[in-house]
Amino acid sequence: MSLIPIFDGHNDTIQHIGEGKRSFFRRGAKGHVDLPRAHEGGLIGGCFAIYCPNPDDDIESITANGIDRDERMKQTAPPLDFSWAYDHAMDQLHRMYRIAGDSDGEVAIVRTTNDIRYNMASDIFSLEIHMEGADAIDDELDSLEWLYMAGLRSLGIVWSRPNNFGTGVPIKSYGSPDLGPGLSDLGKNLVRACNEIGIMVDCSHLNEKGFWDVVATSSKPIVATHSNANALAPAVRNLTDKQLDAVRDSDGLVGINYHCGFLRKDGFSNPKETSLSLIADHLIYIADRIGIDKVALGSDFDGAAMPGDLKDAAGLPKLMDELRNRGLDDESLRKVGFENWLRIFDATWVQ
Repeated sequence: MSLIPIFDGHNDTIQHIGEGKRSFFRRGAKGHVDLPRAHEGGLIGGCFAIYCPNPDDDIESITANGIDRDERMKQTAPPLDFSWAYDHAMDQLHRMYRIAGDSDGEVAIVRTTNDIRYNMASDIFSLEIHMEGADAIDDELDSLEWLYMAGLRSLGIVWSRPNNFGTGVPIKSYGSPDLGPGLSDLGKNLVRACNEIGIMVDCSHLNEKGFWDVVATSSKPIVATHSNANALAPAVRNLTDKQLDAVRDSDGLVGINYHCGFLRKDGFSNPKETSLSLIADHLIYIADRIGIDKVALGSDFDGAAMPGDLKDAAGLPKLMDELRNRGLDDESLRKVGFENWLRIFDATWVQ
């Protein structure tokens, strides 16, 4: 049986690639994504996140190989200095271009949905530039336009900390995501600017008031690239049923997150005691509530603790088999695997 193509709505791989780190082109034993393991698992591309760490973080120790990050996030992290964030964002952007440039045509940065379709037909891996947290965006949004020209096509307003645009929720907390204030006026301006320029707005990591401000402000579908169902696992990073209904009503999309702590009702993050069957539980719950056209995959590879029976991108066929055993036919699997992401990109990007 041929592999179902999978486009991943979110990963943190780029932070672990480069000089002194892993190679993207050699099959590794650490982390979750490299090109050989992507090919093994049917991963055709994904949204590669630019993420700006806290100044005291050792990024290589944060879940690069399924290491639990909950213990370091007892509360919301403080805002970042703009210069710090900007420098880190530029470094990661350069890494993405270096990967594409060193790939001999095997990897390409995508700017349109047709780029992804072309790459699928040509066996080229699609790298979409995402920014997880707008900490490296200036208040006047001058950097947003040139980042768009550099290939930025999706933007999460916050990570799990506040910035000038909105408030993120702490990873550790469980219960309601109704924590803190909504979007600032700058945040609402950012949403409108992204709508106009053709950058998809990502609501994952955003608190509930900020989520509803995006709903009220945005003219585009509501998207959460890597979030699950709060009804099944009450992490504040997961979406309530009311939020899921808003995604449905906007013809939006939810990408299912594979992180153990966001899959389990008890929030426990030990991969050995967590099965990929819980990914299927969340996907089916959300699909039953808002429709199979509005759910996809957003792994959080290289940024979270993966279920022990999934491990990395090479294990994705096991997830597809689980979904097939749970009643999804090939048409539904193709929607979940990549077609729903292409639909959303068509609706949010300037083609």
